[in-house]
Amino acid sequence: MAVDERRRSQLFQAAAGALGEEPAMSMFELLPPDGAELGTRQDLRETEHRLESRIDQLDTQLTGRIDQLEVRMDALREELLAAFRGELVSAVSGQTRAVIVATATAVFGLGGLAVSLAQLL
Repeated sequence: MAVDERRRSQLFQAAAGALGEEPAMSMFELLPPDGAELGTRQDLRETEHRLESRIDQLDTQLTGRIDQLEVRMDALREELLAAFRGELVSAVSGQTRAVIVATATAVFGLGGLAVSLAQLL
């Protein structure tokens, strides 16, 4: 049986007679307005189920995104390592050439010096 405004007013009058005007007013202020639906436990269970379902969906999406980021980070790491190796090989090759040229120059210079000293003696 639906509660209309007349029945609500009668209930208020009865509560005011039993509790007093101010306590009855406080009680009615806590009740939902006319026509408002109260949430039931079933409503709460359904809401909980929808929230759990949505959280599961978000978790699945987040896990997928994390997996994609890990793949991209692995690819970037490999790319950086390859670039670093290339730079390192280039630098070591350049230094090796410089050391060989310097050593050869020193050997030929010392050889020339030794020959010059031998001719003087």
